Amino acid sequence: MSSQLSHNKDQPRIRKSLSDSSPTSSTATTKSLRHERLSRLSSTGSSDVSNDTTTNHAESYFSRRENRLSARKKAEEETANNDYKKMYEKALATNQRLKSRLETSKQELVMIQEQLQRAQKGRKGECGSNMLETEKKESWSLKKKISDMEEQVKVKADLKMENQRLKDENGALIRVITKLSK
Repeated sequence: MSSQLSHNKDQPRIRKSLSDSSPTSSTATTKSLRHERLSRLSSTGSSDVSNDTTTNHAESYFSRRENRLSARKKAEEETANNDYKKMYEKALATNQRLKSRLETSKQELVMIQEQLQRAQKGRKGECGSNMLETEKKESWSLKKKISDMEEQVKVKADLKMENQRLKDENGALIRVITKLSK
């Protein structure tokens, strides 16, 4: 047995990872590796009885190893599938939540736009009525000023006529006084 171990140490080991081989050829590769190892073990020169025991022991070792690797691979695939499924479900839930928020935001936007339009229409009416009221007040005040000025002009005209009449009387009185004093 020690000769077998030393013989196995001298020979380079050939290892292939599972990622190097395709999934369909993994069992064929495993079987060919097992066959190579078995042929190396049988060529060591030991007796047929020990060779059979070693072969059975080696076969059981490789079959157990193969079972463990396949179980581990299945577990990793299931975990990966579960992870992808969980990630998909999480993304789907997030998308649904965001879609609902988007819909409520759109509804709020429509309501705000309607309120803005109503407010602008109200302001236009208010601004128009305010403008009319201010224009009416301005025109009324201007008309009042115009009527006041017209009255003042009439009074001035009356005063000028009165002044002219008084000048004429004054001139006549001066002439009468000058004739009397002579």
